[in-house]
Amino acid sequence: MLEILDNMKVTAIVLAAGKGSRMKSDTPKQFLELDDKPILYYSLKAFEKSDVDEIVVVTIPSMEGYIKEEIIEKYSVGKVKTVVAGSVARYLSVYNGLLSASESDYVLIHDSARPFISVSKINEIIEQAMLKKAIIPGIKVKDTIKQVSTDGIVSCTPDRNLLIAVQTPQAFDYDMLKRGYDKIDKSKVDETITDDSCVWERYVKEPVYVIEGEETNIKITTPEDLLFGERIMKRLQEKRV
Repeated sequence: MLEILDNMKVTAIVLAAGKGSRMKSDTPKQFLELDDKPILYYSLKAFEKSDVDEIVVVTIPSMEGYIKEEIIEKYSVGKVKTVVAGSVARYLSVYNGLLSASESDYVLIHDSARPFISVSKINEIIEQAMLKKAIIPGIKVKDTIKQVSTDGIVSCTPDRNLLIAVQTPQAFDYDMLKRGYDKIDKSKVDETITDDSCVWERYVKEPVYVIEGEETNIKITTPEDLLFGERIMKRLQEKRV
């Protein structure tokens, strides 16, 4: 790890504010259990063991108390600085998290629905962010991708060798990212902002660098993903034995 890390404050913003409608469950996906623990627990524990200095959790309004008592205190996640309420869109929830991380030099933003992020990958992302200011993990796509018009007609076939599936955590220089978020018109929801690198590309206008992600760092969105997640969990447990 870079020596400069000793003089820098790194904060992880863990997003747990989604309702997870595609999961078809009354319980938001981040609170569903995987191996008898809430999905949110796993990413919090990974950041707890990593080189981040503190964690900010952004959650569904009214769920702050539940997270503090049933996850943070129950499982002794000591690096959590605060739990704040999210907003109507992901990027607006991120903004709330950024406001609570104002003393940070670098920030990592992670979707809690990705429970299998490894500590080693988190630390690699931190180190690379300090070198390059904006880092996102991604894996090469295996399928042929088609761009389709609104009426269902294929308009083009991008070269899949130039495409990646983007993951989180994404890491950025805090001040630069915050200035980018400050420029967003927050009076309406912009559905084209789907991750934090979108904000960096559009408003900071500096390069975003990609590093190799992890095949196991899946996002649990549907019931089928949860079943897949259980298999990944079993495989990871077998490796530890």
